[in-house]
Amino acid sequence: MGATKSAGFYTAELPDYFTAMHPPDLIRQNIPLAPQTTIRLGGSARYYAECTSVDEIRACLQWATSTDRTVQVLGGGSNVLFADAGFDGLVLKIALRGLEFIGETVIAAAGEDWDSFVAACVEHGLAGIECLSGIPGLVGATPIQNVGAYGQEVQDTIVEVQALDRQNLQEVVFTAAQCDFAYRQSRFKAADRDRYMITAVTYRLDASGLPQIRYPELRRQIGEQLNSLNPGHPALTAVRETVLQLRRGKSMLVDSEDTNARSVGSFFLNPIITTEAFAKLQQQHPDIPSFPADNNVKVPAGWLVENAGFAKGFVQGGAGISEHHALALVNRGGTMADILALAGEIQNAVKKIFNIRLEREPVLIGETT
Repeated sequence: MGATKSAGFYTAELPDYFTAMHPPDLIRQNIPLAPQTTIRLGGSARYYAECTSVDEIRACLQWATSTDRTVQVLGGGSNVLFADAGFDGLVLKIALRGLEFIGETVIAAAGEDWDSFVAACVEHGLAGIECLSGIPGLVGATPIQNVGAYGQEVQDTIVEVQALDRQNLQEVVFTAAQCDFAYRQSRFKAADRDRYMITAVTYRLDASGLPQIRYPELRRQIGEQLNSLNPGHPALTAVRETVLQLRRGKSMLVDSEDTNARSVGSFFLNPIITTEAFAKLQQQHPDIPSFPADNNVKVPAGWLVENAGFAKGFVQGGAGISEHHALALVNRGGTMADILALAGEIQNAVKKIFNIRLEREPVLIGETT
């Protein structure tokens, strides 16, 4: 894809019409957002543009600045909640495409479909992200969220992130260390939230083709199958297919035929608490599960939800909980307000019973009533 590899800045000269009051031709108006999201809810975008190049992104950003319009970036729509009233600003759909394989290094444009990218890496016999199969969304979102599942996180393979600074429209490259990765967190989601638009991500994978299986559920599911497979494409394919099977069983794949898949995946983050706080909690709830998290303890949010009285399959108005996954809040023909009301009740119940405040994972965009 001809990605920029220098750590410096690049500034493009933009034609005067990009800063005119009239929007560039690629900007459309009053575009429904619900079809662009996996939960299939939300109003319309007052302005909308699908950008296939960095220059198109610059053009739209300059127009938005000149007209004082708020800009919201949209990727695969798998981790975003648009309010029922819609979004009055400009929604930028990132559609940058391109993959470049250079030995163990892969440069992927931000608009590439994540699961298709994982499949391509598996086909090339490159290990390191096979357990992240089936996760909806685009490549550009993975550093923002530090996407992870089944024992892998993208921070373990990311080399650098290319981005466009929305303040000065210059391109900049961040090393992995500069991304400030943490559990489902990065500088792009915290200190520099909404400042940078990711345009490409460089990953360094393992050419040995040895799958990484750290997650107990995955290890149990795949059993002895890997022992009979040689490293490389066959072994990685076996892991990928097993992960897809596990996610499908939890309705965590994008599937228009599965009503339980009308969600944004996990709605709440697994809370991380101190060992002292967990010890007190364990005294009251001896069966509470946990996982180590550096010097702290990670508690499964799904267990907290179910033990706060919200079982799988629970329905309240037009919202509910997936029949297969306690962390997935599902659109049951209602509104975004229904989803948020149910989420609030779950958070209040978990706080009251366990003294833990569940944090929402998807981003909420727009005014809510």
